[in-house]
Amino acid sequence: MSAVTPTRTSGTQMVTGEDIGAWETIRRGVAHSPELVDGIGKTLVLAVIASVGQVVVPIAVQQTIDRGLRGPDGPDATFTTWLTLAAAAAIVLTSWASYAMTARLFSTSERGLATLRVKAFRHVHDLPLLTQNTERRGALVSRVTSDVDQVSQFLVFGGLLFIVSIGQILVATVLMVVYSWQLALVVWLCFAPLFLSLRYFQRKLSAAYATVRRQVGALLSAISEPVVGAAVVRSYAVEARTQERIDTAVAAHQAASTRAQGFTAFSFSLGGISAGLANAGVLIVGIWLGQGRLWSSDITAGEVLAFAFIVTLFVGPVQFGTQVLTDAQNAIAGWRRVIGILDTPADLVDPGPEGQVLPAGALDVAFEDVGFSYPGGPPVLHDIDLAIPAGRRVAVVGETGSGKSTLAKLLTRLMDPTEGRVLLDGVDVRDITEASLRSSVVLVPQEGFLFDDTLAANARYGRLDATDDQIVAAAAELGLGDWLAGLPDGLATRVGQRGESLSAGERQLVALLRAQLADPDLLVLDEATSAVDPELETRIGRALDRLMSGRTSVTIAHRMSTAEAADEVVVVDRGRIVQRGPHAELVREAGSVYAGLHESWMAQQG
Repeated sequence: MSAVTPTRTSGTQMVTGEDIGAWETIRRGVAHSPELVDGIGKTLVLAVIASVGQVVVPIAVQQTIDRGLRGPDGPDATFTTWLTLAAAAAIVLTSWASYAMTARLFSTSERGLATLRVKAFRHVHDLPLLTQNTERRGALVSRVTSDVDQVSQFLVFGGLLFIVSIGQILVATVLMVVYSWQLALVVWLCFAPLFLSLRYFQRKLSAAYATVRRQVGALLSAISEPVVGAAVVRSYAVEARTQERIDTAVAAHQAASTRAQGFTAFSFSLGGISAGLANAGVLIVGIWLGQGRLWSSDITAGEVLAFAFIVTLFVGPVQFGTQVLTDAQNAIAGWRRVIGILDTPADLVDPGPEGQVLPAGALDVAFEDVGFSYPGGPPVLHDIDLAIPAGRRVAVVGETGSGKSTLAKLLTRLMDPTEGRVLLDGVDVRDITEASLRSSVVLVPQEGFLFDDTLAANARYGRLDATDDQIVAAAAELGLGDWLAGLPDGLATRVGQRGESLSAGERQLVALLRAQLADPDLLVLDEATSAVDPELETRIGRALDRLMSGRTSVTIAHRMSTAEAADEVVVVDRGRIVQRGPHAELVREAGSVYAGLHESWMAQQG
C-alpha cells in the first residue's frame, strides 16, 4: 500500500485583511491590479499642468490691476489685452490637461479594478466549499462587488487627484510666500488645527469604515437569504421574524454609517471653519499691511486681491483632501476585504502543467487509508480503503450522517482528504490537472442547480460548445426526446430562477442531460430524494441506466431500489465501510447494517 500523505486542512477561515496597514494595502492592491499604474508618468505630467495652471488667474488679476490699470503711465490697453489672451490660452491648456488626466484615471482605474474583480471571483471558486461556507454568501458577494466599487470610487474621484491637490497646495503656498510671507503665515495658522488632527481622524475613520464594510456584507446576506427562500418564508408564515432580522441588519448598518459620517462631518466642518478664518484673516491683515499698520510692507491692492484668489486655490484642495481622506478609509477598508479573499489559501490547488492528464475511458477508483475531518470537528471518515474497478456500478448506502456524501465530495475533489489518498487510475486526484479532472469526472448532485436561462443554456454547462442538434441527440440517447419535444418552447423553454418553472423531476432530467453532454469517464451521483410521480420516476430510472452505461459510476443511494440495481453495494456506518458486496448477498446477512436498512425501506414502501 502506498504511503499516506501528510495531513492536510480541508477548509480554512476566510481572511479578513483588517490587520494590513493602509500603505501596505495600497501597495498590494496596486500589485494585484498593475493596470492602475499604466502610463502613470503621462498622467502625472498632465496633473502637473492642471495644477500649475490654476495660478494663472490670480497672477493675471494682479498684473492687470497693478500694471494694466494702475501703471505709472495710466491704463495700458495693449498690455491688458495680451495678458488676457495669454491667460485664456493658459486656461484652455489647463482645462484640456484636466480632462485628459481625468479620462486616463477613469480608464486605468476601471481596467485595474476589473482585473481585481476577476482575480477575486476566480479565487473564490478555487477555495474549498468548507472555506466558502465560513462566510455568508451575501458577505462574500459584497467583497467582490460593493467593496470593489468603493475602491473604484476612490481611485476615480480621489486617488491621484489627492496627489494633485497636495501639489496644488504646495504651489499655492510658494506663490503666497512670494506675494506676502505674512499673509501666508496667517493662512497656515488658520489651518494648523485641521492639519494636526488629520492623523487622529485617519485612525478613527479607518476603524469606523472597516465596521461599515462588514455591515454591508451582513446586510446583503440578511436581504438575499429570504429573497431566495421566499417560498419557505411564506409557507411557514415567518414574515415578521424575517423582517425583524432585516430590520436589525439595516439598523446595524445605519449605526455604523452614522458613526463614520459623524467623524467625516466634523473633519469637513473643521476644514470649513479654517477656510472662513483664512479668508477673513487675509482681508483684514492684507488691509493693515497695505496701510502700513502692520509690519513694514508695500503690498499693493492687486497683490491683496490676487492673494485672495490664491487662498481659494489653497482652501479648495484642503477641503477636497479632507473628503478624499474619508473616501480613502472607506476604500481601503473595502480593499483590505478583497485582498483578504486573495490571501485565503486555495487548498484545492490546480497542479497546472505539472499535473497529470487522465486517459480516455472508464476509470478505476481507489481510496487508500482515507480519513476526513471538518475544521474544528471530529473525524467523519475513518480508514477508508475501497477499490472500484473500471466500468463498475457501485451504490453507497448508509444512514443520514454516516459519511457517504463526504465520500462523493472527496471523489470529485470538492474537498481533499485530511488523511490518505483518493486515486483515479492510480493517480492521486491532487496531482491531476483541473481541466482533466473536470472533463473526466462529473458529479450530479441531489438538486442540479439551474440558472435563470433557457433549457439549452443550462444543458450546455455540460459542454459549452454543444449545438442544439447535439443537445437533442443527447436527450434522445437518454430516452428523453419525447419529454423535450413536449415542452412549450423545446430547448428555448425558460427554466426560471433556480429552475422553478420546472418540476423537481424535470430539474433532475436537465441535470442528467447536462451530464450526458459532458460525457464523463466517472459518474458520481448523489441520488435525488425529491418526490416525483411514478411515470417520471420510471423515466429518470431509464435515463440513469443509459447514462451509466459504459462508465464507472458511484451513486450515493437514498433508495434501496438503486442499491438493488448496482453491481456492488458499499455500506457506510459512522464513517467506516462495514459491508460491501452484491445486494443479494448483503440482504441475507441477518442483523447486518444493510439488512436493517433494507428492512426499514421495505416497511416504508408497504
